[in-house]
Amino acid sequence: MRYLRLPRALAFAAFLMGTVVLASAAASAGFVQDRFAIGFWVAPPAMEGLDERYQEMVDANFTLAIGTSGPSVQEHLQRCERLGLRVIAAASGPADQLPDNPACWGYLVVDEPGAAAFADLAKRTEEIRQARPGRFGYINLFPNYASAAALGTATYDEHVARFVREVKPEVLSMDHYPLMRPGADTRGAYCENLETMRHHSLAAGIPFWNYFYSMPFNDRLDPTEAQIRWQIFTSVAYGAKGVLYFCYWTPGKGAGGAGEFPKGGAIITAEGRKTRHYDEARRINAELKLLGPTLMKLTSMGVLRLNTGTNAAALAGSPIRSLTHVAGDPEAEFIIGNLRHVDGRRAAMLVNHNYSFTAWPVVEFDADLKDVVEVDKATGREVPVTDDSPELKGLQLSFGPGDGRLFLMPAPVK
Repeated sequence: MRYLRLPRALAFAAFLMGTVVLASAAASAGFVQDRFAIGFWVAPPAMEGLDERYQEMVDANFTLAIGTSGPSVQEHLQRCERLGLRVIAAASGPADQLPDNPACWGYLVVDEPGAAAFADLAKRTEEIRQARPGRFGYINLFPNYASAAALGTATYDEHVARFVREVKPEVLSMDHYPLMRPGADTRGAYCENLETMRHHSLAAGIPFWNYFYSMPFNDRLDPTEAQIRWQIFTSVAYGAKGVLYFCYWTPGKGAGGAGEFPKGGAIITAEGRKTRHYDEARRINAELKLLGPTLMKLTSMGVLRLNTGTNAAALAGSPIRSLTHVAGDPEAEFIIGNLRHVDGRRAAMLVNHNYSFTAWPVVEFDADLKDVVEVDKATGREVPVTDDSPELKGLQLSFGPGDGRLFLMPAPVK
């Protein structure tokens, strides 16, 4: 099965347009994202030992704190500045009185607005833009499974298109929590939502971020590390410049937690205890931080989803010439992000779509193997591609459940 992909000429035009728009934003002192965003919803509450709590965020390799902890926004910003964290602050009031600090990327405005609110939100974000150059009003959108009544539009694409056109955001953001449980798998809708974000962010020349879930709530089961990896690396394959955990601190009753979060189980419990998700996040985020400098230089050109038994013609236009499997291995399914580096090189993010089993595809790149490099998730360096099963014919690459790997190769010969 193939997901939406821009034709090559249109995709390259979008790439160039995005580059021009981002350069224009930088020239006019608009918001410029300087690192890959690894953030979360629900910061630690005001409590004793906040210095240690913030250090826990840093140790888990987060780069962005959304919300505010502590007795004041200014204290929160100062603490994050000392630790190198960026902040989307929970702050209100006149735009010219919003807190100002080098760590501050922007300010929380609203979560999941309907289209009827767009006109007022456009005014508020413009006020912030004028009063606090280089910062922005952060607004997170509904997922594509929200009702038409909630969206205020007939379709989800119309909702996002109107938001971009009317509000003119500096960052496009949404939350989507796919079902991943026996008998119910809605990851296809997650990919469709990412495709919508990808399309509109490219057209507007702005980055997009998305929330995924890392805790049980409602009918969402407590995800495994592989399911968390799948959500994150699939977002990266679609060109996301930020991924946001839902949630970091377990929401309590005062945060609407009663009834919706009876199991608890976020990265940190409501009582302040680390769950298994803390070490999972620390491991995954360490890889993202090292991939981040490269990811920030990539522009999405299209995304494929296919099996290792698919005819090679389905890969036309991607950096992969063929994707097969050795005899005796089961067919594997992959999401392939086709991306372009600012230096003109092509990139491919390969993600194992199966979050229960490993995959060992035989991969042939659309370039001489000596010219292909992998961005090492342990160092962030570009390293030669290593055959994980050198005794077998062809290049074997090993993928853990739900895991992704990033490869770079030269620009195509004209």
